[in-house]
Formats: sequence, structure tokens, C-alpha cells
Amino acid sequence: MTDQTMTLDDHLCFALYSANHAMGRLYRPLLSKLGLTYPQYLVLIALWDQDARKVNDLGADLSLESNTLTPLLKRMEAGGLVVRRRNPKDERSVIVSLTDLGRALEAQSAEISRCILETAGNDAKELIDLRDRIRVLADRLRAAG
Repeated sequence: MTDQTMTLDDHLCFALYSANHAMGRLYRPLLSKLGLTYPQYLVLIALWDQDARKVNDLGADLSLESNTLTPLLKRMEAGGLVVRRRNPKDERSVIVSLTDLGRALEAQSAEISRCILETAGNDAKELIDLRDRIRVLADRLRAAG
């Protein structure tokens, strides 16, 4: 098939785009109960995994530029979820870490993963395989770009 004969539904890019939007619609009400946006939730997940991270490292892991991440972290700090401080080893960098409130949201967010799994068909093995295949695709696309 060439691009001229392919329909919208034939395009992988549209399937990924559509799935991303569907996932966002699913997450929105679950996260609103915790007072979080999806990007804030991703920051928290990264910090629950490894607290006290350099902002640059966090941005790289989340694929967020500093002009997007910095205002996001400022809002999270104002909401009492994280604190930012200069790195004592390198004053040019900033370290972000969780507050007690930010840590407490980890337990409260456990319900989110359960709801996502349930809505996606309760097949954890299938979802893990899909996630891994999407990661491989993303790595290939980044390497080509």
C-alpha cells in the first residue's frame, strides 16, 4: 500500500494518536479525584521510583523540555507535592524531591492502575507485551530522528 491508498485507520500514527487520546480520557477523571493532571502524575511516578532527582534527568526521562517541566514543577511545588532546591554539588542544577503529601499520593493512586487494567481487558501479560513493543518502536523512531 502507498500513502495515497491508505485510509486514516490504516495508519499506525493514527492508531497511536487515537489510543493516546482514549488513555487520556480514561485517566482524566481518575486523576482529578487526586487533584492531578496527567503530566503531574507522570512526574510523581518518576519520583516515587527515585526521589531526589535532578530536573534535567527528570525531563529526559519524561521527554519534557525544561520550558514545559519548570512551570509544571512550580505548580506542583505550590500545591505542596514537591520541593525544588539547588544541587549543593552543582549550583547550576536543581533537584526536585517529594514532600510527604507527594509520597502519600502513591498509595492513593494504586486504584488508578487497577482501573486502567480492568478497562483494558484485565490481561496484564498482553498489556506488558504491548507496552514493550511500543517502547521498541519509540526507540527506533528516536534513533532515526
